[in-house]
Amino acid sequence: MKHDLEFIADAEIYRQVILQEIPAAKKFLWMGTSDLKDLYIDQGKKKVPFLKLLSQMIEDGVAVRLIHAKEPGPNFRKDFDRYPNLIGGMEKLLCPRIHFKSVIVDGRFAYSGSANLTGAGMGAKSDGKRNFESGLITRDPSLVGQIMKQYDELWMGQHCSACKRKKYCFEYREME
Repeated sequence: MKHDLEFIADAEIYRQVILQEIPAAKKFLWMGTSDLKDLYIDQGKKKVPFLKLLSQMIEDGVAVRLIHAKEPGPNFRKDFDRYPNLIGGMEKLLCPRIHFKSVIVDGRFAYSGSANLTGAGMGAKSDGKRNFESGLITRDPSLVGQIMKQYDELWMGQHCSACKRKKYCFEYREME
């Protein structure tokens, strides 16, 4: 990357975030999205579920966290069931108020933008099927830190006590 802050859009999100940065994670991967659907990625000459990559990363000792706003679609659930280590190996949080979309890799790289964790959102679909998305990527420690702070505050439940949508939040109902 040439700059500490770079604008990316459409298929470039897929290439840089999904294919380049996420697989390079060594310690942790944090992802935040409002919508969550099946996403297929290029692995060699095949298209495989993104969840396969996450499963492989968990096997390699990468801590994977996911915050999402609603239950994923049926195709995502079917793919999820194919990788049993995701059940206990991927930390998940459902928060109906999350609308930010972010990816944080090892505290050294961050994406923040409009793209949901879906094939159309992340630019994995063809030109005629992908969404028009954009975002910023950075390696600037201060900016990565700010994105991590927002993510971690939500993860740690900092906003839960004042939230007006608790009745829609499975995790909060479990705590009561």
